Amino acid sequence: MGYKVAVAGATGNVGREMLSILDERGFPADEVVALASRRSQGTEVAFGDKTLKVQALDTYDFSTTDICLMSAGGDISKQWSPKIGAQGCVVIDNSSAWRYDAEVPLVVPEVNAEAVRGFTKKYIIANPNCSTAQLVVALKPLHDHATIKRVVVSTYQSVSGAGKEGMDELFSQSRAVFVSDPVEAKKFTKRIAFNVIPHIDTFMEDGSTKEEWKVMAETKKMLDPKIKVTCTAVRVPVFIGHSEAVNIEFEKPITAEEARDILRSSPGCLVVDKRENGGYITPHEAAGEDATYISRIREDITVENGLNLWVVADNLRKGAALNAVQIAELLVNRKLLGAKKAA
Repeated sequence: MGYKVAVAGATGNVGREMLSILDERGFPADEVVALASRRSQGTEVAFGDKTLKVQALDTYDFSTTDICLMSAGGDISKQWSPKIGAQGCVVIDNSSAWRYDAEVPLVVPEVNAEAVRGFTKKYIIANPNCSTAQLVVALKPLHDHATIKRVVVSTYQSVSGAGKEGMDELFSQSRAVFVSDPVEAKKFTKRIAFNVIPHIDTFMEDGSTKEEWKVMAETKKMLDPKIKVTCTAVRVPVFIGHSEAVNIEFEKPITAEEARDILRSSPGCLVVDKRENGGYITPHEAAGEDATYISRIREDITVENGLNLWVVADNLRKGAALNAVQIAELLVNRKLLGAKKAA
């Protein structure tokens, strides 16, 4: 007998993607429920060839539900995830609300699948930040081979990371530029159309932004606390797909050819690395795809045992919805969760 799955935040970009991926991957669900705020109650969302009517999160009974994919924002998750977990429903949360809680596993299945067993403490599992998810998929196999000492990453993050409002703003500003209308910045701090903004999330005391801190803290939690990580996060005028320029320093020698071979055989990775015009992946090509693409693999001669990589993934999929569904699959495949209906 299958599972009962709820998707909270089902009307948002990531929530809709979660529903799509549950259907695409044939997740063993007897029933899927779409949830959102009361103002969205009755809205229709697609689930494969079916249409689901959105129910209100705050009046829904989770006692007969096995898994809740939560994509309703950090404040909502802080309020509701413990209540949902207390009813025996495992919450897989896409916000930053629980990522740094020592009793909540932070999981990317290709990287630290075993950590998922820790869900029983709070019945909550955290999904990492979108930019961290694709980064650690690429770093993990290289770390296992040559031990990473330090990572310097510059991210080029699409506007969909800021939700529907971010995508709408890029569209409206681009149109305004072409028709010579005034360009208004509402969602972002500066104009995003035909521009880049070196600022994502709030500023911290040391001058870093919260987004940059997330990459550091989450990489250490999932991969290795001894790795030194520094990041510059930049918003770029791309609708879907995050890109990252990654510089890695290793303890042991590793060549570009060795790295290429290791990544080609690693789960979740797809190497496209031809040293010719167009022999690399851009976010446009990664949109709608599940893989983490790795290109421009080359040795960094300025440090001992150094490599440079270009890493690209669909932030709505691997950076959010796909990873959450993969975590749910882990729970099922490892028999860590019994369907309540079966019980």
